[in-house]
Amino acid sequence: MYEASKLLHVFAVVLFLGNITIGVFWKLFGDRTRDPRIIAHTMAGIIATDRLFTNPGAILILVGGISAALVGHYPLMRTPWIAWSIGLFALSGAAFGIRLVPLQRQLLAVARAGVDGTMDWGRYDKLSASWKLWGIVALAAPLLAMVLMVLKPGGSPSP
Repeated sequence: MYEASKLLHVFAVVLFLGNITIGVFWKLFGDRTRDPRIIAHTMAGIIATDRLFTNPGAILILVGGISAALVGHYPLMRTPWIAWSIGLFALSGAAFGIRLVPLQRQLLAVARAGVDGTMDWGRYDKLSASWKLWGIVALAAPLLAMVLMVLKPGGSPSP
């Protein structure tokens, strides 16, 4: 049961981090075109893949990780690398849910409104700068959590 939970956890991390990372690259590629149609299409794709991969990945990370910890007899909040990883994952979720999701919808709306040739580049660029800042938080936090999970600093050895 421990190995199955750990496998689910690792699979979910790959799904989650992979989609977040690729979303950043797609946005950068779309923005470089300065074509509102391509940018709108890119933002719609990022929003859709978040629904398909990032959100389910986050749920599976929790299910697999908590299950593996419980089956492996790791006390969740007294095992430093687990406790810190949970905190970092929560920070990522807050950055994503509270800041990035609304910014992505706004970016999409601005790009769609600009398809007729009246793109508000000032607003788009300001929103995009904020998206980049919160995107760094949303990506860096789970990447650091992954490092903690692999290296297990100050923690007990793997079962």
